[in-house]
Amino acid sequence: MLHKVFIGYDSREAVASHVAAHSIIRHTCSGVMTNYLKHRELRRDGFFRRPWLIRPHDGEFIDLVDGKPFSTEFSHTRFLVPALSFYHGWSLFMDADMIFTDDIKKLFDLRDDKYAVMCVPHTHNVVEDSIKMDHRLQQNYRRKNWSSFVLWNCAHPANRAVTEDYVNTASGAEMHSFSWLSDDQIGFLPFTYNYIHGVSPDIGGARPSVLHLTNGGPWFDDYSEKNPYASLWEYEYEDWKRKGEPRD
Repeated sequence: MLHKVFIGYDSREAVASHVAAHSIIRHTCSGVMTNYLKHRELRRDGFFRRPWLIRPHDGEFIDLVDGKPFSTEFSHTRFLVPALSFYHGWSLFMDADMIFTDDIKKLFDLRDDKYAVMCVPHTHNVVEDSIKMDHRLQQNYRRKNWSSFVLWNCAHPANRAVTEDYVNTASGAEMHSFSWLSDDQIGFLPFTYNYIHGVSPDIGGARPSVLHLTNGGPWFDDYSEKNPYASLWEYEYEDWKRKGEPRD
């Protein structure tokens, strides 16, 4: 089986996307196909036309559909995964600031066809208008961080609602909260997937299967957070550099 993976891509921190892809390939023994969600390419190919602007005084992204700020170039394009998968099979979406530490096959073995999506049900409330590591505003919304790592059942009938038109016109909050789904159409993954230090339940020193450095990571020049798992990302980064894999 070929495991399809879509990785968020932001041109300001492309290295994180490359390291995420490297971590998947390095740890898997099965077939995997990784794709970067580059908004410029998706615009060129007609999938994405959502307008935004960058505020000149602080560099903040502002979505011109709902008027809200957003953090990354892939904040909305992640919801194109069912369409990009032709509403067939299962595909994974993951944020760029993540790495796998285990074989991705173990994740895909958790698939359950009764669910439209499967994700980790974080409880993550932030102080409104607080600042993330990359100097972007934190946003509070329902089911925050659930959409950062999603195992999509692209063939599920409910996901037919997630059309290109929907992704280009719905509000960000509506999409990130999976508002087109009923509660019983959302399946839960173990917290070791999409593990966020300080947010996820304690795993007793065990190694997370997927580490999420959502508050920023070593690819930022001013990174200083004491994350006990940051060395896992740094190892993947050094291995990626050593092997000279493609980068842009």
